[in-house]
Amino acid sequence: MSLEKIMKEEENGFMYFGLFGAKIKIKANDQIARIVKFWLCIGLFMVFMQVVIGGVTRLTGSGLSITKWDVVTGTIPPTSESAWEAEFELYKATPQYEMINDGMEMGSIFQGGTFKFIYFWEYLHRLWARTMGFVFAIPFFIFLARGMLSKALIKDLGIVILLAMLVASMGWIMVASGLINRPWVNGYKLSMHLSLAFVLASYLLWTTLKVIQSSPKVIHNLMLKRLMIGFLVVLGVQIFLGGLMSGMKAGLQYPTWPDMNGKVMPDVVLNSSNWNVDNLVNYDSHGFAPALVQVLHRGAAYLLILLGFFYFFKARGVSKIAIFNKANMLWITMLVTQILLGIWTVISCKGSIPVGLGVAHQACALILVGSTLFVYYQLRSKRI
Repeated sequence: MSLEKIMKEEENGFMYFGLFGAKIKIKANDQIARIVKFWLCIGLFMVFMQVVIGGVTRLTGSGLSITKWDVVTGTIPPTSESAWEAEFELYKATPQYEMINDGMEMGSIFQGGTFKFIYFWEYLHRLWARTMGFVFAIPFFIFLARGMLSKALIKDLGIVILLAMLVASMGWIMVASGLINRPWVNGYKLSMHLSLAFVLASYLLWTTLKVIQSSPKVIHNLMLKRLMIGFLVVLGVQIFLGGLMSGMKAGLQYPTWPDMNGKVMPDVVLNSSNWNVDNLVNYDSHGFAPALVQVLHRGAAYLLILLGFFYFFKARGVSKIAIFNKANMLWITMLVTQILLGIWTVISCKGSIPVGLGVAHQACALILVGSTLFVYYQLRSKRI
């Protein structure tokens, strides 16, 4: 999409630019209306809740209960017993039912371990995504028509839309990977879906910060900025490893801390003969990949602790700007909370993954990413 040269004239606080031959009215300054800011915050909340609902869906084994992707008709759930039976029959044809849930009852949406229960969570996950689309799209076009958006914000929101489409597409690719031959979704695809969801939430947060805090008092400290960039890079890797931990159910193999079933490093990882592509691909049938992922996940957590506390102590006293110091306190609190939740989740994975702790750990990870971006936003060296 190419934009024509911005016209220089201003009329009543607005500017105009050409888009596909049409004149689009935009804000000529950074004064975005309060309702637009509120709308962006609603979007952030809805994305956060989608991640939480997605965590429940995954940990309850609900993601494969709906075997079709119907954008329009899929909005309406089964409304009769015959419709429920038809959906159940489709699920019975999946490897998950045949290999894991054979004999599952229809049950109710409030009864765990039944078809209606797992169907409810997958349906809610999809319905929430559709609702986000309406909540985002309808006000967007209204604001655009009324000239309530700036050129930069229009561009950022366009990227948000593309990211949302990418997340949705990856979600279906992930689900499809568990409908043929295997009873679970592919762990690598699950991790990609989760990581893209975090990218979407991060970009929307950054867009919102540029609107709400358009002219912050920037902290010009190159060392702190580099430390925070390094932390963000490691945190991004950690999010992907966390997705693999979940997709491979790696926590079940070594539910101990700080050791891993009595050892610093599992023997399966130290054995050089296990380091091959086949073991990484077929992680369901060999313990190497889950063990390696947990080792890397723990290692990345320790590195985040070192980087985090080193940054925090270096940042103390650097600036008297209240919002910067409050951002640092929020950030270090979320880092410590996330580490403690991670340890608690691992040592509770005895026989099964605790749903509540797993969801809390994932939700806290997203809050940690958000607080990290908030801190980095105060450190950036140029206006964007």
